[in-house]
Amino acid sequence: MSDFFSFRTMITPVIIQILFWIGVVLSIIVGTGYLLMSSRYGNVSIAYGVLIIIFGPIVVRIYCEILIIFFRINENLKEIKHTLDERRAAPTIIQTAPPAQPVQPTPQE
Repeated sequence: MSDFFSFRTMITPVIIQILFWIGVVLSIIVGTGYLLMSSRYGNVSIAYGVLIIIFGPIVVRIYCEILIIFFRINENLKEIKHTLDERRAAPTIIQTAPPAQPVQPTPQE
């Protein structure tokens, strides 16, 4: 619960998913409304209704995905920070080369 009050846990992605479904339902309702008004306004209303029913949910989905990207970037940056903090905290072992042996001159014949 402390993560919630310190804003470490994001609730906005859940809200964005709810808004997506509301947008889909509204697209279908508006598209159906245009289809029902076709007797008054003719074929243009039918075309608008079909386009809204087909492309409305797609546009809403793209918009919601763009919003979600910001939260995914935030999560990835947190993971990177966590990994870097772990590497800084871990003791590093420095390997040194063994001391060089003096070169013995070879006897000449």
